[in-house]
Amino acid sequence: MALCLFAAISCAPKEETMKQLSDRVFALAKTQAVLLDSQLTDTTVARTLTSPDGELVTSPITWWCSGFFPGTLWQIYEYSGDKEAEALARKNTLKLSTLLEKHTDHDIGFQLMCSYGNAYRLTKEEQWIPTLLAGAERLAGRFNPVTGVTRSWDPSPWSARWAYPVIIDNMMNLELLTTAARFPGGNPQWVKIAETHAQTTMKNHFREDYSTWHVLDYDPETGEVRKKQTGQGLADDSMWARGEAWALYGYAMMALQTKNPIYRVQAEHIADLLVERLPEDSVPYWDFDAPGEYRDASAAAIMAGGFLKLYSMDNRKVYLETAVKQLRALASPEYLAEAGTNGGFLIKHCVGNKPGNSEIDVPLSYADYYFLEALNLYRGIAGPMK
Repeated sequence: MALCLFAAISCAPKEETMKQLSDRVFALAKTQAVLLDSQLTDTTVARTLTSPDGELVTSPITWWCSGFFPGTLWQIYEYSGDKEAEALARKNTLKLSTLLEKHTDHDIGFQLMCSYGNAYRLTKEEQWIPTLLAGAERLAGRFNPVTGVTRSWDPSPWSARWAYPVIIDNMMNLELLTTAARFPGGNPQWVKIAETHAQTTMKNHFREDYSTWHVLDYDPETGEVRKKQTGQGLADDSMWARGEAWALYGYAMMALQTKNPIYRVQAEHIADLLVERLPEDSVPYWDFDAPGEYRDASAAAIMAGGFLKLYSMDNRKVYLETAVKQLRALASPEYLAEAGTNGGFLIKHCVGNKPGNSEIDVPLSYADYYFLEALNLYRGIAGPMK
């Protein structure tokens, strides 16, 4: 009996190592990225599919996610050193060169840090710096010292219900300010703006349990909060998964960027809530208060990066374990596309805006980006891959 048991154990399949997983994922990512790039023009970027098995949806470079595909290519290059990936990354980054000539909003941080920011980080070429400086100046111009936060959207017919809207997503764009401030020609005041925004958001945007509202509306004359609502969550008082992911990642990023411990503590509170409420495979439902509905793999990818950044500062094993669980889930057949499928995207089963009946159970460009970034973070933070 003991001999039979030993034989069964010894013949059981071994779990794939994280290095094996990463090698497999990045090889697939390169294949998918080449396919996706072949479907784009000089003025379009990848957005999503019309349905899980539908046609590619592209957008102009002014779309808020235009930096994620160039960023995905830079992540592939960082891991593999592949020259074709580097060439595609350069091409798709330079495609955004006219972005500052057009109307922009707070998402200029997403657009530029994933593209130009990664380009500079990996190549150290000075050609990327002027655009980052100009973008930071544009973002800083959205700051109101009365409210203490950067405005998300300018007045328009669809945003008329708010006087001064600020969404939790804004936390992610602060990295443009803190990064560009360190460049020659950068403004040290940009760091103060980023910290003021982060601290005002910490004060107003969170409930007692560290879940977050999506949209806050401020009075631009007094700085008072007028409304606390959701735009893409289940309800005003629900816990929208991607919003919580932005919060975790944003405060972990700010802690690393500024070395201010208050942001690390805030990220820990958010992380602890997520560890408590995530489902077994750690890929959340699109809203934590909508269990049994669609999963949002994009939120898991963003969270994984946030957990890893946090782990790099406090070494709490649960954060590393949760990130690894999310990465393993996303690298499984349930969420990872097969080569030549999914329109060229890498990750399946994401939710963009369910209340708006938009981008439900489809790939999204930012899921691919944050998944690959998290794998690169794991390699850098967790030590030798095993």
